[in-house]
Amino acid sequence: MSILATETRKWLADTGFTVRDETMWRAALTHGSTGDAANYERLEWLGDRVLALSVSEWLYQTDDSAEGQLAQRLNALVSRDTCACCARDIGVPEHMRLGKQARDDGAHDSDNVLGDVMEALLGANFLDAGFDPTRDLIRVLWREAFDGRRGRSKHPKSALQEWAAGNRRKPPVYELKDRSGPDHSASFTVRVSVLNVGEVEATGNSKQQAETAAAKAFMEKFG
Repeated sequence: MSILATETRKWLADTGFTVRDETMWRAALTHGSTGDAANYERLEWLGDRVLALSVSEWLYQTDDSAEGQLAQRLNALVSRDTCACCARDIGVPEHMRLGKQARDDGAHDSDNVLGDVMEALLGANFLDAGFDPTRDLIRVLWREAFDGRRGRSKHPKSALQEWAAGNRRKPPVYELKDRSGPDHSASFTVRVSVLNVGEVEATGNSKQQAETAAAKAFMEKFG
């Protein structure tokens, strides 16, 4: 009996991951809210290190900047925001395993959760395929962020994150400025800012919707 759903295994393979130990890959996609002891936390810790080393090598080989500038660019490229943007781009939210309450609370679109799962997937690939194939896959998945390109079809938060990284800016910061109205019809106002560039506020029916609207407005104004 397959441990992974058929569509999930196919998605992983089509994305470029090497899937051998299905139990491990299932854990990489599992949030602690499910109650499963085997979740993404340990794999996320490992994947974070694999990502940092891979991107550090990539920068060293292609960017002649001084140490301080390399460090700033590295921090942007391996940030939780960038990992979350990559997760959205490849379709992670559709395959995550979440408890009902976490899903109802919007964990499927949380930067923290998506970033963690993305790193867990890299950790799983490192264990199943080794460093070199994982480094090569990172160079594919992170290419647009590395080059600072933003496709028109990209999620606005992905576009903003990649724009910031490509222009050697610190990652965007999202702040919840206001929440009003009853639970069934709440309104959220979020401010997004990029240091030394500017800030924009937007409103939505959820925090995630407001963040997306703010990112879109920021790119329209400053991108």
